[in-house]
Amino acid sequence: MRVWQKLAGVREAEIRKLRDQYNLHPVYKRVDTCAAEFATDTAYMYSTYEEECEANPSVDRDKIMVLGGGPNRIGQGIEFDYCCVHASLALREDGYETIMVNCNPETVSTDYDTSDRLYFEPVTLEDVLEIVRIEKPKGVIVQYGGQTPLKLARDLEAAGVPVIGTSPDAIDRAEDRERFQKAVDRLKLKQPANATVTAIEQAVEKAKEITYPLVVRPSYVLGGRAMEIVYDEADLRRYFQTAVSVSNDAPVLLDRFLDDAVEVDVDAICDGEMVLIGGIMEHIEQAGRSLR
Repeated sequence: MRVWQKLAGVREAEIRKLRDQYNLHPVYKRVDTCAAEFATDTAYMYSTYEEECEANPSVDRDKIMVLGGGPNRIGQGIEFDYCCVHASLALREDGYETIMVNCNPETVSTDYDTSDRLYFEPVTLEDVLEIVRIEKPKGVIVQYGGQTPLKLARDLEAAGVPVIGTSPDAIDRAEDRERFQKAVDRLKLKQPANATVTAIEQAVEKAKEITYPLVVRPSYVLGGRAMEIVYDEADLRRYFQTAVSVSNDAPVLLDRFLDDAVEVDVDAICDGEMVLIGGIMEHIEQAGRSLR
Protein backbone atom coordinates (compact mmCIF):
# COMPACT_ATOMS: atom_id res chain seq x y z
CA MET A 1 0.00 0.00 0.00
CA ARG A 2 2.89 2.39 0.65
CA VAL A 3 3.88 2.12 -3.02
CA TRP A 4 0.41 3.25 -4.05
CA GLN A 5 0.56 5.95 -1.41
CA LYS A 6 3.70 7.41 -3.00
CA LEU A 7 2.45 7.02 -6.57
CA ALA A 8 -0.98 8.52 -5.93
CA GLY A 9 0.15 11.13 -3.42
CA VAL A 10 -2.54 10.21 -0.89
CA ARG A 11 -2.34 8.93 2.66
CA GLU A 12 -2.47 5.23 3.46
CA ALA A 13 -5.65 5.72 5.50
CA GLU A 14 -7.44 7.19 2.46
CA ILE A 15 -6.46 4.22 0.30
CA ARG A 16 -7.65 1.85 3.03
CA LYS A 17 -10.98 3.68 3.16
CA LEU A 18 -11.41 3.22 -0.60
CA ARG A 19 -10.60 -0.47 -0.31
CA ASP A 20 -13.27 -0.82 2.37
CA GLN A 21 -15.73 1.13 0.24
CA TYR A 22 -15.24 -1.21 -2.73
CA ASN A 23 -14.89 -4.30 -0.54
CA LEU A 24 -11.37 -5.04 -1.80
CA HIS A 25 -10.11 -7.41 0.85
CA PRO A 26 -7.86 -10.47 0.76
CA VAL A 27 -9.01 -13.96 1.57
CA TYR A 28 -6.97 -16.52 3.48
CA LYS A 29 -6.02 -19.97 2.25
CA ARG A 30 -4.63 -22.78 4.39
CA VAL A 31 -1.17 -24.20 3.86
CA ASP A 32 -1.31 -27.93 3.20
CA THR A 33 1.24 -29.10 5.76
CA CYS A 34 0.85 -32.72 4.63
CA ALA A 35 1.59 -32.18 0.90
CA ALA A 36 -1.81 -33.65 -0.07
CA GLU A 37 -0.90 -37.07 1.35
CA PHE A 38 -3.90 -36.93 3.67
CA ALA A 39 -6.47 -34.43 4.89
CA THR A 40 -5.38 -31.75 7.35
CA ASP A 41 -7.12 -28.83 9.02
CA THR A 42 -4.00 -27.01 10.22
CA ALA A 43 -4.82 -23.33 10.74
CA TYR A 44 -1.74 -22.04 8.90
CA MET A 45 -2.90 -19.23 6.61
CA TYR A 46 -1.63 -16.96 3.86
CA SER A 47 -3.48 -14.24 1.97
CA THR A 48 -4.52 -14.04 -1.66
CA TYR A 49 -7.35 -12.53 -3.70
CA GLU A 50 -10.38 -13.73 -5.67
CA GLU A 51 -10.48 -17.15 -4.03
CA GLU A 52 -12.66 -18.81 -1.42
CA CYS A 53 -11.66 -17.85 2.12
CA GLU A 54 -10.60 -20.82 4.24
CA ALA A 55 -9.85 -18.94 7.47
CA ASN A 56 -13.06 -20.06 9.24
CA PRO A 57 -12.37 -18.03 12.40
CA SER A 58 -13.98 -19.25 15.60
CA VAL A 59 -16.74 -17.17 17.19
CA ASP A 60 -17.02 -18.79 20.62
CA ARG A 61 -13.53 -18.19 22.10
CA ASP A 62 -11.64 -15.17 23.37
CA LYS A 63 -8.68 -14.52 21.09
CA ILE A 64 -5.39 -12.71 21.55
CA MET A 65 -3.16 -11.82 18.60
CA VAL A 66 0.64 -11.75 18.96
CA LEU A 67 2.68 -9.84 16.37
CA GLY A 68 6.05 -11.37 15.51
CA GLY A 69 9.19 -9.59 14.41
CA GLY A 70 9.37 -10.42 10.72
CA PRO A 71 12.76 -11.09 9.06
CA ASN A 72 15.90 -11.34 11.20
CA ARG A 73 18.17 -8.30 11.00
CA ILE A 74 20.23 -6.04 13.24
CA GLY A 75 18.12 -5.10 16.23
CA GLN A 76 15.44 -7.62 15.29
CA GLY A 77 16.83 -10.98 16.32
CA ILE A 78 15.73 -14.37 17.50
CA GLU A 79 15.33 -13.28 21.13
CA PHE A 80 12.14 -11.43 20.18
CA ASP A 81 10.74 -14.54 18.56
CA TYR A 82 11.47 -16.44 21.78
CA CYS A 83 9.33 -13.91 23.64
CA CYS A 84 6.48 -14.28 21.12
CA VAL A 85 6.53 -18.06 21.43
CA HIS A 86 6.32 -17.97 25.22
CA ALA A 87 3.58 -15.35 25.08
CA SER A 88 1.55 -17.64 22.84
CA LEU A 89 2.12 -20.65 25.10
CA ALA A 90 1.20 -18.68 28.24
CA LEU A 91 -1.97 -17.29 26.65
CA ARG A 92 -2.98 -20.77 25.55
CA GLU A 93 -2.52 -22.00 29.14
CA ASP A 94 -4.86 -19.23 30.28
CA GLY A 95 -7.55 -20.47 27.91
CA TYR A 96 -7.21 -17.96 25.07
CA GLU A 97 -7.15 -18.86 21.41
CA THR A 98 -3.79 -17.61 20.19
CA ILE A 99 -3.21 -15.98 16.81
CA MET A 100 0.37 -15.48 15.62
CA VAL A 101 1.21 -13.07 12.79
CA ASN A 102 4.72 -13.40 11.37
CA CYS A 103 6.47 -13.95 8.05
CA ASN A 104 9.80 -15.54 8.97
CA PRO A 105 9.96 -19.27 8.18
CA GLU A 106 13.20 -19.63 10.18
CA THR A 107 11.53 -18.88 13.52
CA VAL A 108 9.77 -21.08 16.06
CA SER A 109 6.78 -18.72 16.14
CA THR A 110 5.89 -19.79 12.58
CA ASP A 111 5.81 -23.48 13.49
CA TYR A 112 2.23 -24.55 12.86
CA ASP A 113 1.74 -25.88 16.41
CA THR A 114 3.15 -22.91 18.37
CA SER A 115 -0.17 -21.07 18.23
CA ASP A 116 -3.78 -22.04 17.56
CA ARG A 117 -3.83 -20.01 14.36
CA LEU A 118 -0.89 -18.75 12.32
CA TYR A 119 -1.02 -16.08 9.63
CA PHE A 120 2.12 -16.13 7.51
CA GLU A 121 1.90 -12.44 6.58
CA PRO A 122 4.14 -9.34 6.61
CA VAL A 123 3.98 -7.45 9.90
CA THR A 124 2.63 -4.25 8.35
CA LEU A 125 -0.36 -2.12 9.32
CA GLU A 126 -2.29 -3.08 6.20
CA ASP A 127 -1.85 -6.83 6.70
CA VAL A 128 -2.44 -6.79 10.46
CA LEU A 129 -5.66 -4.78 10.13
CA GLU A 130 -6.97 -7.25 7.55
CA ILE A 131 -6.35 -10.15 9.94
CA VAL A 132 -7.98 -8.21 12.78
CA ARG A 133 -11.00 -7.68 10.53
CA ILE A 134 -11.29 -11.43 9.99
CA GLU A 135 -10.44 -12.70 13.48
CA LYS A 136 -11.80 -9.91 15.74
CA PRO A 137 -9.42 -10.58 18.66
CA LYS A 138 -9.94 -9.15 22.14
CA GLY A 139 -6.55 -7.52 21.86
CA VAL A 140 -3.19 -7.42 20.12
CA ILE A 141 0.23 -7.77 21.76
CA VAL A 142 2.95 -5.75 20.04
CA GLN A 143 5.63 -5.61 22.74
CA TYR A 144 7.33 -8.98 22.20
CA GLY A 145 8.17 -8.78 18.50
CA GLY A 146 10.74 -5.99 18.63
CA GLN A 147 10.78 -2.73 16.72
CA THR A 148 8.67 -3.89 13.76
CA PRO A 149 5.38 -4.35 15.67
CA LEU A 150 6.18 -1.55 18.13
CA LYS A 151 6.06 0.91 15.25
CA LEU A 152 2.48 -0.19 14.54
CA ALA A 153 1.17 0.47 18.06
CA ARG A 154 -0.03 4.05 17.51
CA ASP A 155 -1.70 3.30 14.17
CA LEU A 156 -3.39 0.17 15.51
CA GLU A 157 -4.77 2.15 18.43
CA ALA A 158 -5.97 4.88 16.04
CA ALA A 159 -7.76 2.20 13.99
CA GLY A 160 -9.64 1.05 17.08
CA VAL A 161 -7.60 -2.09 17.75
CA PRO A 162 -7.10 -2.74 21.49
CA VAL A 163 -3.36 -2.94 22.23
CA ILE A 164 -2.74 -5.10 25.30
CA GLY A 165 -0.05 -4.34 27.88
CA THR A 166 2.16 -1.27 27.68
CA SER A 167 0.09 1.50 26.10
CA PRO A 168 1.12 3.02 22.75
CA ASP A 169 1.64 6.34 24.54
CA ALA A 170 4.03 4.73 27.05
CA ILE A 171 5.89 3.03 24.19
CA ASP A 172 6.24 6.39 22.45
CA ARG A 173 7.41 8.03 25.68
CA ALA A 174 10.23 5.49 25.95
CA GLU A 175 11.25 5.71 22.28
CA ASP A 176 10.79 9.42 21.58
CA ARG A 177 14.09 10.77 22.92
CA GLU A 178 12.72 14.24 23.60
CA ARG A 179 9.89 12.83 25.72
CA PHE A 180 12.27 10.36 27.35
CA GLN A 181 14.73 13.13 28.21
CA LYS A 182 11.98 15.12 29.90
CA ALA A 183 11.13 12.07 32.02
CA VAL A 184 14.80 11.60 32.94
CA ASP A 185 15.11 15.28 33.89
CA ARG A 186 11.93 15.10 35.96
CA LEU A 187 13.32 12.11 37.86
CA LYS A 188 16.66 13.92 38.30
CA LEU A 189 18.63 11.09 36.69
CA LYS A 190 21.89 11.52 34.80
CA GLN A 191 22.07 11.26 31.03
CA PRO A 192 24.81 11.99 28.47
CA ALA A 193 24.49 15.34 26.72
CA ASN A 194 22.21 14.85 23.73
CA ALA A 195 20.01 16.50 21.13
CA THR A 196 17.34 15.58 18.60
CA VAL A 197 17.75 17.10 15.14
CA THR A 198 15.76 17.19 11.93
CA ALA A 199 18.31 18.70 9.52
CA ILE A 200 22.02 18.29 8.83
CA GLU A 201 23.01 21.91 9.61
CA GLN A 202 21.11 21.72 12.88
CA ALA A 203 23.07 18.56 13.68
CA VAL A 204 26.39 20.30 12.97
CA GLU A 205 25.52 23.15 15.37
CA LYS A 206 24.26 20.82 18.12
CA ALA A 207 27.36 18.64 17.75
CA LYS A 208 29.54 21.65 18.56
CA GLU A 209 27.61 22.12 21.81
CA ILE A 210 27.70 18.45 22.82
CA THR A 211 31.29 17.89 21.54
CA TYR A 212 32.67 14.84 19.73
CA PRO A 213 32.73 11.85 19.65
CA LEU A 214 28.99 11.30 19.22
CA VAL A 215 26.69 8.32 18.91
CA VAL A 216 24.25 9.13 16.08
CA ARG A 217 21.14 7.12 15.31
CA PRO A 218 17.59 7.43 14.01
CA SER A 219 14.66 7.54 16.41
CA TYR A 220 12.74 4.33 17.07
CA VAL A 221 15.47 1.77 16.46
CA LEU A 222 16.91 -1.08 18.49
CA GLY A 223 20.19 -2.91 18.66
CA GLY A 224 22.48 -0.87 16.44
CA ARG A 225 20.53 -0.49 13.20
CA ALA A 226 21.84 2.64 11.40
CA MET A 227 23.77 3.64 14.52
CA GLU A 228 27.30 4.96 14.27
CA ILE A 229 30.02 6.69 16.28
CA VAL A 230 31.25 9.88 14.59
CA TYR A 231 34.43 11.70 15.56
CA ASP A 232 34.24 15.01 13.68
CA GLU A 233 32.07 17.18 11.43
CA ALA A 234 33.16 15.39 8.26
CA ASP A 235 32.09 12.07 9.79
CA LEU A 236 28.76 13.58 10.80
CA ARG A 237 28.04 14.99 7.33
CA ARG A 238 28.93 11.67 5.71
CA TYR A 239 26.53 9.87 8.07
CA PHE A 240 23.64 12.16 7.12
CA GLN A 241 24.37 11.82 3.43
CA THR A 242 24.75 8.03 3.33
CA ALA A 243 23.15 6.38 6.35
CA VAL A 244 19.78 8.02 6.96
CA SER A 245 17.13 10.33 5.57
CA VAL A 246 16.17 12.93 8.16
CA SER A 247 12.98 14.98 8.47
CA ASN A 248 10.47 16.18 11.05
CA ASP A 249 8.91 12.72 10.90
CA ALA A 250 12.29 10.96 11.09
CA PRO A 251 14.58 12.83 13.52
CA VAL A 252 18.14 11.79 14.29
CA LEU A 253 19.53 11.54 17.82
CA LEU A 254 22.93 12.83 18.88
CA ASP A 255 24.42 11.54 22.14
CA ARG A 256 27.79 12.31 23.69
CA PHE A 257 29.79 9.08 23.40
CA LEU A 258 30.98 7.93 26.81
CA ASP A 259 34.51 6.64 26.43
CA ASP A 260 35.92 4.12 28.92
CA ALA A 261 32.47 3.53 30.44
CA VAL A 262 30.79 0.41 31.84
CA GLU A 263 27.54 -0.70 30.20
CA VAL A 264 24.92 -2.54 32.25
CA ASP A 265 21.59 -3.99 31.09
CA VAL A 266 18.71 -4.18 33.57
CA ASP A 267 15.65 -6.21 32.52
CA ALA A 268 12.51 -5.47 34.49
CA ILE A 269 8.75 -5.75 34.20
CA CYS A 270 6.11 -3.68 35.99
CA ASP A 271 2.35 -4.04 36.42
CA GLY A 272 1.94 -0.40 37.43
CA GLU A 273 2.68 -1.02 41.09
CA MET A 274 5.27 -3.76 41.53
CA VAL A 275 8.57 -3.88 39.63
CA LEU A 276 10.22 -7.27 39.11
CA ILE A 277 13.88 -7.18 38.04
CA GLY A 278 14.54 -10.28 35.98
CA GLY A 279 18.26 -9.80 35.55
CA ILE A 280 21.21 -7.40 35.65
CA MET A 281 24.02 -7.96 33.17
CA GLU A 282 27.33 -6.11 32.89
CA HIS A 283 28.84 -6.06 29.40
CA ILE A 284 32.32 -7.54 29.00
CA GLU A 285 33.27 -4.92 26.41
CA GLN A 286 33.28 -1.18 27.06
CA ALA A 287 30.06 0.74 26.55
CA GLY A 288 29.21 1.38 22.90
CA ARG A 289 31.50 -1.26 21.39
CA SER A 290 28.57 -3.21 19.97
CA LEU A 291 27.63 -0.15 17.89
CA ARG A 292 30.75 -0.38 15.74
